[in-house]
Amino acid sequence: MKIGLTICEYNPFHNGHLYSISQIKEQLNPDATVVIMSGNFTQRGEIAVMHKYQRAKHAIMAGADIVIELPTVFATAPAEIFAKGAVKLLSSLKGEKHLCFGIESGDKAGLLATATALSSESKEFKKLVKEFLKEGVSLAKAKQLALEKLNPPDIDLGFTLSPNNILALEYTKSIIEEGYSMDILPILRRGTGYKDKSAKENIASALGIRALIEEGKIKKCKGLTPDYVYEDLPKALPNVSDAVMIALNKATKEELSQITDCTEGLENRIKAHLKDCFELKELINKIATKRYTATRISRITLSALLGTSDAFMRKCLKSPLYLKVLAINEDRLDLLSSLSGELPFIMRKSDTAKLSNVALKCFELDVKANDIYNQITKTKTNEFETKIVKVGL
Repeated sequence: MKIGLTICEYNPFHNGHLYSISQIKEQLNPDATVVIMSGNFTQRGEIAVMHKYQRAKHAIMAGADIVIELPTVFATAPAEIFAKGAVKLLSSLKGEKHLCFGIESGDKAGLLATATALSSESKEFKKLVKEFLKEGVSLAKAKQLALEKLNPPDIDLGFTLSPNNILALEYTKSIIEEGYSMDILPILRRGTGYKDKSAKENIASALGIRALIEEGKIKKCKGLTPDYVYEDLPKALPNVSDAVMIALNKATKEELSQITDCTEGLENRIKAHLKDCFELKELINKIATKRYTATRISRITLSALLGTSDAFMRKCLKSPLYLKVLAINEDRLDLLSSLSGELPFIMRKSDTAKLSNVALKCFELDVKANDIYNQITKTKTNEFETKIVKVGL
C-alpha cells in the first residue's frame, strides 16, 4: 500500500492546505493519505484557533483519509523535536511511506544534500556554531551561518532561511539520521509565505487568517478557506494569556529551568520581568532578544502551563508511544487494520489499556492539554473519541 503522509497544524485549514492535499493525490496517487496534526497547542507556543477534532474533521473533508494527533510533548517543541516526533510516529505505519511537505523554494536534490550535510555535524561545524552563538544569534541562525561558511557541495542554503523550509530540512534530517524507510515529496507552496499576512491567489497563510480574526475582520477570510472551514471560524481567537501568567507565577525557577530551551538562566529573566507584566505578549516582548526569539519564549511559557519538561520529552522520543486517531473518513475504516504496525491506535477509552510507562504518561499529558483547552475556550470535547466523518452525499 502506498501512503502519502503529511505533518501539519491546520491552524486553521486554508486553501493552501487544500492545494497541498490535492498535490499529494495528483503527484503521488497514494492508496491512502495520512495526516499527523498538532493538537490544541502549537509549535509557535500558541493555543489553536479551533479544537483539534474540528480541525481534523476539516482535513478529512478536504481529502485526507485519517488524521492522527501529534502528541502535545512534540507539538509544542522546537522544530527539530517537532519533526523527529512526528516522523518517528509515522514510520511505525505499514506500507510504502512517502512524506509530503510544503517548501518555499528549492528542490528534492538540494534538500537531501543540505540535510545530509547538517546530519554529519563535523567537529569544525560544531566549533563554528559555538563561535556564532557567542555573537548573540539564535541556534538556528548559528547553524545557518556555520553551514554557509563551510559551504559543502550541492547544498541549498535556502532551506535554512524560511519556516517551512526549515521544517522540511528537519523532516529529511530525521529520516536520514534514523534510517527510516520513507521517501520524501517536497511540494512547492503557492500564494503567500508562512509569515506573510497578505493574500495572493486566494491563498493566505494561517498566520494571516488568524490576524484577520484577531482584528475582527473575519468576513475577509471568506474565499481564503473552504466554506466548511469558514463556517466554523471563531469570531475571536482563544486567549491563553491569563492561564499562562498564573502558571508562570506558580512555577519555581527550578521548575522553569527543566523546560526545553529554558537555558542559560532564562528562568531568572522570566521571573524578573514577570513582576512588571500583566499580559503574556508584553512579557514575551520584554524577554525576547536576537538570541532568544519570541517564538522560543512563547514555547517556554506555554510549557509552564502544560507542565512539560525537557527530560520527559527526551524519554518520549526514545519510547514506543501510540497513534491517537482524531478523525477518519467513514469509508476508510479499513485503514486501521491495513496501516496497523508496532504502535497501537487509540480511538476509545478502552484502547488506553494498551499503554503503560512513558506512553501512558504522554497520553495523560494530551488529556491534560485537552482539558485546559476546554476550560479556556469553554468547549466540551472528549479525549476518548474519534470523529467518524461522512464525506460527500
